[in-house]
Amino acid sequence: MNILITCAGRRVSLVKAFQKELKTLFPEGKVLTTDFSPNLSSACHASDGFFHLPLISDKNYLTALIDLCVANNIKLIIPTIDTELKVLSENKGLFLNKGITPIISSDRLINICRDKRKTQTFFTDHNINVAKEYSKTNYKLPLYIKPLNGSRSVDNFKILKESDLTDYHFKNDNLIFFEYIDHNEYEEFTCDLYYSKHNDLKCIVPRKRITVRDGEVNKGITVKNSLLEYISKNLTYIEGAVGCLTAQFFKHKENDTVYGIEINARFGGGYPLSYLAGANYPKWIIQEYLLDKTIDSFVDWEDQLLMLRYDSEILVHGYKG
Repeated sequence: MNILITCAGRRVSLVKAFQKELKTLFPEGKVLTTDFSPNLSSACHASDGFFHLPLISDKNYLTALIDLCVANNIKLIIPTIDTELKVLSENKGLFLNKGITPIISSDRLINICRDKRKTQTFFTDHNINVAKEYSKTNYKLPLYIKPLNGSRSVDNFKILKESDLTDYHFKNDNLIFFEYIDHNEYEEFTCDLYYSKHNDLKCIVPRKRITVRDGEVNKGITVKNSLLEYISKNLTYIEGAVGCLTAQFFKHKENDTVYGIEINARFGGGYPLSYLAGANYPKWIIQEYLLDKTIDSFVDWEDQLLMLRYDSEILVHGYKG
Protein backbone atom coordinates (compact mmCIF):
# COMPACT_ATOMS: atom_id res chain seq x y z
CA MET A 1 0.00 0.00 0.00
CA ASN A 2 2.34 2.71 -1.25
CA ILE A 3 1.55 6.39 -1.85
CA LEU A 4 3.17 8.62 -4.46
CA ILE A 5 3.49 12.39 -4.01
CA THR A 6 4.23 13.96 -7.37
CA CYS A 7 6.24 17.12 -8.13
CA ALA A 8 7.34 16.98 -4.50
CA GLY A 9 9.82 19.86 -4.58
CA ARG A 10 10.05 21.32 -1.06
CA ARG A 11 6.97 19.61 0.40
CA VAL A 12 8.92 17.96 3.21
CA SER A 13 6.19 18.50 5.82
CA LEU A 14 3.53 16.97 3.57
CA VAL A 15 5.72 13.94 2.87
CA LYS A 16 6.37 13.42 6.58
CA ALA A 17 2.66 13.74 7.41
CA PHE A 18 1.74 11.02 4.91
CA GLN A 19 4.64 8.85 6.12
CA LYS A 20 3.46 9.07 9.72
CA GLU A 21 -0.19 8.30 8.92
CA LEU A 22 0.52 5.55 6.38
CA LYS A 23 2.95 3.67 8.60
CA THR A 24 0.44 3.81 11.48
CA LEU A 25 -2.18 2.01 9.38
CA PHE A 26 0.13 0.08 7.00
CA PRO A 27 3.51 -0.41 8.70
CA GLU A 28 5.10 -1.74 5.49
CA GLY A 29 3.74 1.09 3.35
CA LYS A 30 6.02 3.62 1.72
CA VAL A 31 5.58 7.24 0.70
CA LEU A 32 7.45 7.71 -2.56
CA THR A 33 7.99 10.93 -4.51
CA THR A 34 8.71 12.21 -8.00
CA ASP A 35 10.26 15.38 -9.33
CA PHE A 36 11.93 16.58 -12.52
CA SER A 37 15.13 17.09 -10.49
CA PRO A 38 14.68 14.65 -7.60
CA ASN A 39 18.31 14.78 -6.50
CA LEU A 40 17.82 18.47 -5.77
CA SER A 41 14.42 18.09 -4.10
CA SER A 42 14.43 18.19 -0.30
CA ALA A 43 11.06 16.41 -0.18
CA CYS A 44 12.39 13.60 -2.37
CA HIS A 45 15.29 13.00 0.01
CA ALA A 46 12.86 12.99 2.97
CA SER A 47 10.64 10.35 1.32
CA ASP A 48 11.03 6.55 1.31
CA GLY A 49 12.27 6.63 -2.27
CA PHE A 50 12.16 8.95 -5.25
CA PHE A 51 12.05 8.93 -9.03
CA HIS A 52 12.69 11.25 -11.91
CA LEU A 53 9.78 12.05 -14.22
CA PRO A 54 9.83 14.21 -17.36
CA LEU A 55 8.14 17.59 -17.35
CA ILE A 56 4.34 17.47 -17.31
CA SER A 57 4.32 19.00 -20.80
CA ASP A 58 6.37 16.06 -22.13
CA LYS A 59 4.37 13.65 -24.30
CA ASN A 60 5.82 10.72 -22.32
CA TYR A 61 4.85 12.06 -18.89
CA LEU A 62 1.59 10.17 -18.48
CA THR A 63 2.98 6.81 -19.64
CA ALA A 64 6.04 7.22 -17.45
CA LEU A 65 3.89 8.01 -14.40
CA ILE A 66 1.58 5.03 -14.92
CA ASP A 67 4.51 2.65 -15.47
CA LEU A 68 6.20 3.94 -12.33
CA CYS A 69 3.04 3.42 -10.27
CA VAL A 70 2.51 -0.14 -11.51
CA ALA A 71 6.15 -1.09 -10.91
CA ASN A 72 6.12 0.27 -7.35
CA ASN A 73 2.70 -0.89 -6.14
CA ILE A 74 1.38 2.67 -5.86
CA LYS A 75 -2.23 2.78 -4.69
CA LEU A 76 -2.72 6.53 -4.21
CA ILE A 77 -1.31 9.57 -6.03
CA ILE A 78 -1.19 12.95 -4.28
CA PRO A 79 -0.60 15.82 -6.75
CA THR A 80 0.91 19.06 -5.45
CA ILE A 81 1.07 21.60 -8.29
CA ASP A 82 -1.58 23.19 -10.48
CA THR A 83 -0.14 22.23 -13.86
CA GLU A 84 -0.45 18.48 -13.24
CA LEU A 85 -4.07 18.56 -12.09
CA LYS A 86 -5.63 18.68 -15.55
CA VAL A 87 -3.51 15.80 -16.85
CA LEU A 88 -4.46 13.60 -13.91
CA SER A 89 -8.15 14.51 -13.91
CA GLU A 90 -8.54 13.97 -17.66
CA ASN A 91 -6.85 10.57 -17.46
CA LYS A 92 -8.10 9.37 -14.09
CA GLY A 93 -9.75 6.34 -15.66
CA LEU A 94 -6.40 5.05 -16.95
CA PHE A 95 -5.09 4.98 -13.38
CA LEU A 96 -8.24 3.47 -11.87
CA ASN A 97 -8.06 0.62 -14.40
CA LYS A 98 -4.63 -0.21 -12.96
CA GLY A 99 -5.83 -0.13 -9.34
CA ILE A 100 -4.32 3.32 -8.75
CA THR A 101 -6.40 6.20 -7.35
CA PRO A 102 -5.30 9.78 -7.99
CA ILE A 103 -6.77 11.96 -5.26
CA ILE A 104 -8.00 14.49 -7.76
CA SER A 105 -11.21 16.42 -8.29
CA SER A 106 -13.22 16.17 -11.49
CA ASP A 107 -11.97 17.62 -14.74
CA ARG A 108 -14.85 20.11 -14.70
CA LEU A 109 -13.89 21.43 -11.26
CA ILE A 110 -10.19 21.57 -12.18
CA ASN A 111 -11.09 23.73 -15.18
CA ILE A 112 -13.06 26.07 -12.91
CA CYS A 113 -10.19 26.39 -10.46
CA ARG A 114 -7.61 27.01 -13.19
CA ASP A 115 -9.56 29.86 -14.81
CA LYS A 116 -10.06 33.00 -12.69
CA ARG A 117 -13.20 34.04 -14.60
CA LYS A 118 -14.78 30.62 -14.17
CA THR A 119 -13.85 30.77 -10.49
CA GLN A 120 -15.63 34.13 -10.23
CA THR A 121 -18.76 32.58 -11.74
CA PHE A 122 -18.47 29.57 -9.43
CA PHE A 123 -18.35 31.80 -6.32
CA THR A 124 -21.27 33.90 -7.57
CA ASP A 125 -23.33 30.76 -8.21
CA HIS A 126 -22.65 29.75 -4.60
CA ASN A 127 -23.74 33.14 -3.18
CA ILE A 128 -20.18 34.27 -2.45
CA ASN A 129 -19.11 37.85 -3.20
CA VAL A 130 -16.29 38.43 -5.70
CA ALA A 131 -14.13 41.38 -6.61
CA LYS A 132 -15.38 43.30 -9.63
CA GLU A 133 -13.52 42.73 -12.90
CA TYR A 134 -12.64 45.85 -14.89
CA SER A 135 -12.01 46.23 -18.58
CA LYS A 136 -8.59 47.59 -19.54
CA THR A 137 -10.24 50.70 -20.96
CA ASN A 138 -12.55 51.40 -18.04
CA TYR A 139 -11.12 50.77 -14.59
CA LYS A 140 -10.90 52.39 -11.20
CA LEU A 141 -7.79 52.73 -9.05
CA PRO A 142 -6.58 51.11 -6.93
CA LEU A 143 -6.80 47.76 -8.69
CA TYR A 144 -5.25 44.32 -8.56
CA ILE A 145 -3.90 42.51 -11.62
CA LYS A 146 -3.42 38.76 -11.87
CA PRO A 147 -3.24 36.12 -14.62
CA LEU A 148 -6.27 34.27 -15.89
CA ASN A 149 -4.63 30.94 -15.03
CA GLY A 150 -1.63 31.75 -12.81
CA SER A 151 -0.34 30.32 -9.56
CA ARG A 152 2.18 31.07 -6.79
CA SER A 153 1.45 34.82 -7.09
CA VAL A 154 3.46 35.04 -10.31
CA ASP A 155 2.48 38.12 -12.37
CA ASN A 156 0.34 39.55 -9.56
CA PHE A 157 0.43 43.34 -9.28
CA LYS A 158 -1.06 45.85 -6.85
CA ILE A 159 -1.69 49.08 -8.76
CA LEU A 160 -2.14 52.14 -6.56
CA LYS A 161 -1.50 54.93 -9.07
CA GLU A 162 -1.61 55.34 -12.84
CA SER A 163 2.18 55.38 -13.14
CA ASP A 164 2.29 51.81 -11.76
CA LEU A 165 0.67 50.58 -14.98
CA THR A 166 2.91 49.56 -17.88
CA ASP A 167 2.45 48.41 -21.47
CA TYR A 168 2.92 44.85 -20.19
CA HIS A 169 -0.28 45.08 -18.15
CA PHE A 170 -2.32 46.26 -21.11
CA LYS A 171 -0.84 44.13 -23.89
CA ASN A 172 -0.74 40.81 -22.00
CA ASP A 173 -4.15 39.29 -22.71
CA ASN A 174 -3.63 36.78 -19.89
CA LEU A 175 -3.70 39.53 -17.26
CA ILE A 176 -7.02 40.57 -15.72
CA PHE A 177 -7.85 43.84 -13.92
CA PHE A 178 -9.78 43.42 -10.67
CA GLU A 179 -11.16 45.67 -7.97
CA TYR A 180 -8.59 46.01 -5.18
CA ILE A 181 -9.72 44.73 -1.79
CA ASP A 182 -8.10 46.97 0.82
CA HIS A 183 -5.89 45.03 3.24
CA ASN A 184 -6.44 47.77 5.82
CA GLU A 185 -10.09 46.75 5.95
CA TYR A 186 -9.91 43.03 5.10
CA GLU A 187 -7.87 40.09 6.35
CA GLU A 188 -6.81 37.30 4.01
CA PHE A 189 -7.54 33.69 4.89
CA THR A 190 -6.51 30.49 3.19
CA CYS A 191 -8.97 27.74 4.10
CA ASP A 192 -8.10 24.05 3.92
CA LEU A 193 -11.29 22.20 2.98
CA TYR A 194 -11.64 18.41 3.08
CA TYR A 195 -14.19 16.81 0.75
CA SER A 196 -15.13 13.15 0.96
CA LYS A 197 -15.22 10.84 -2.05
CA HIS A 198 -18.93 11.74 -2.20
CA ASN A 199 -18.10 15.47 -2.57
CA ASP A 200 -19.34 16.41 0.91
CA LEU A 201 -17.47 18.98 3.02
CA LYS A 202 -16.09 17.37 6.20
CA CYS A 203 -13.66 19.93 7.60
CA ILE A 204 -12.83 23.64 7.30
CA VAL A 205 -9.67 25.21 8.70
CA PRO A 206 -9.26 28.96 8.09
CA ARG A 207 -5.63 30.05 8.25
CA LYS A 208 -4.99 33.79 8.52
CA ARG A 209 -2.12 34.74 6.21
CA ILE A 210 0.26 36.96 8.19
CA THR A 211 3.20 36.97 5.77
CA VAL A 212 3.68 35.22 2.44
CA ARG A 213 6.90 34.23 0.66
CA ASP A 214 6.98 33.12 -2.97
CA GLY A 215 3.19 32.77 -2.97
CA GLU A 216 3.20 30.46 0.07
CA VAL A 217 2.30 31.37 3.64
CA ASN A 218 5.38 31.91 5.81
CA LYS A 219 3.60 33.00 8.98
CA GLY A 220 0.00 32.06 9.68
CA ILE A 221 -2.48 31.26 12.42
CA THR A 222 -5.56 29.05 12.62
CA VAL A 223 -8.73 31.00 13.42
CA LYS A 224 -12.21 29.77 14.32
CA ASN A 225 -14.35 32.62 13.02
CA SER A 226 -17.50 33.28 10.99
CA LEU A 227 -15.87 31.76 7.88
CA LEU A 228 -16.69 28.33 9.31
CA GLU A 229 -20.44 28.92 9.13
CA TYR A 230 -20.17 30.91 5.89
CA ILE A 231 -18.25 28.21 4.01
CA SER A 232 -20.31 25.40 5.52
CA LYS A 233 -23.49 27.12 4.31
CA ASN A 234 -22.33 27.95 0.78
CA LEU A 235 -19.86 25.17 -0.07
CA THR A 236 -21.17 22.18 1.88
CA TYR A 237 -21.29 20.19 -1.37
CA ILE A 238 -19.22 20.78 -4.50
CA GLU A 239 -19.83 18.42 -7.38
CA GLY A 240 -16.58 16.66 -8.26
CA ALA A 241 -14.60 17.87 -5.22
CA VAL A 242 -12.48 15.29 -3.39
CA GLY A 243 -9.63 15.45 -0.91
CA CYS A 244 -8.03 18.75 0.05
CA LEU A 245 -9.15 21.95 -1.64
CA THR A 246 -7.45 25.21 -0.72
CA ALA A 247 -9.65 28.30 -0.98
CA GLN A 248 -8.73 31.94 -0.39
CA PHE A 249 -11.10 34.51 1.07
CA PHE A 250 -10.95 38.11 2.26
CA LYS A 251 -12.97 38.77 5.40
CA HIS A 252 -13.79 42.26 6.67
CA LYS A 253 -12.11 43.05 10.00
CA GLU A 254 -15.23 44.55 11.59
CA ASN A 255 -18.15 42.72 9.99
CA ASP A 256 -18.91 39.45 8.23
CA THR A 257 -18.48 40.65 4.64
CA VAL A 258 -16.53 38.01 2.68
CA TYR A 259 -15.04 37.92 -0.81
CA GLY A 260 -14.03 34.68 -2.52
CA ILE A 261 -10.67 34.99 -4.30
CA GLU A 262 -9.64 31.61 -5.68
CA ILE A 263 -9.70 27.84 -5.18
CA ASN A 264 -6.88 25.37 -5.74
CA ALA A 265 -7.93 21.72 -6.04
CA ARG A 266 -4.90 20.37 -4.18
CA PHE A 267 -2.96 20.61 -0.94
CA GLY A 268 -1.70 24.15 -0.43
CA GLY A 269 1.80 24.93 0.73
CA GLY A 270 0.50 26.04 4.13
CA TYR A 271 -1.53 22.89 4.83
CA PRO A 272 1.01 21.58 7.40
CA LEU A 273 -0.38 24.16 9.86
CA SER A 274 -3.85 22.63 9.57
CA TYR A 275 -2.38 19.15 9.98
CA LEU A 276 -0.50 20.14 13.12
CA ALA A 277 -3.70 21.73 14.43
CA GLY A 278 -5.40 18.33 14.18
CA ALA A 279 -7.09 18.37 10.76
CA ASN A 280 -5.64 15.04 9.64
CA TYR A 281 -6.37 14.98 5.91
CA PRO A 282 -3.62 12.43 5.08
CA LYS A 283 -5.14 9.96 7.55
CA TRP A 284 -8.64 10.54 6.17
CA ILE A 285 -7.47 10.00 2.60
CA ILE A 286 -5.85 6.71 3.59
CA GLN A 287 -8.94 5.64 5.52
CA GLU A 288 -11.36 6.58 2.72
CA TYR A 289 -9.47 5.20 -0.24
CA LEU A 290 -7.50 2.29 1.20
CA LEU A 291 -9.78 1.13 4.01
CA ASP A 292 -13.16 2.23 2.59
CA LYS A 293 -14.07 4.05 5.80
CA THR A 294 -16.58 6.87 6.11
CA ILE A 295 -15.15 10.19 7.27
CA ASP A 296 -17.12 12.14 9.86
CA SER A 297 -17.30 15.91 10.02
CA PHE A 298 -14.49 17.34 12.14
CA VAL A 299 -14.35 20.67 14.01
CA ASP A 300 -12.04 19.93 16.94
CA TRP A 301 -8.83 21.33 15.47
CA GLU A 302 -6.74 23.73 17.53
CA ASP A 303 -7.76 27.38 17.36
CA GLN A 304 -5.16 30.18 17.42
CA LEU A 305 -2.23 27.93 16.53
CA LEU A 306 0.54 30.15 15.19
CA MET A 307 3.02 28.83 12.61
CA LEU A 308 6.36 30.58 12.08
CA ARG A 309 8.32 28.96 9.28
CA TYR A 310 12.09 28.93 8.91
CA ASP A 311 14.63 27.41 6.55
CA SER A 312 16.18 24.09 7.49
CA GLU A 313 18.62 21.72 5.77
CA ILE A 314 18.50 18.35 4.09
CA LEU A 315 22.05 16.99 3.78
CA VAL A 316 22.91 14.46 1.07
CA HIS A 317 26.26 12.80 1.69
CA GLY A 318 28.40 11.76 -1.26
CA TYR A 319 26.26 13.65 -3.78
CA LYS A 320 27.46 13.07 -7.35
CA GLY A 321 25.01 15.27 -9.26
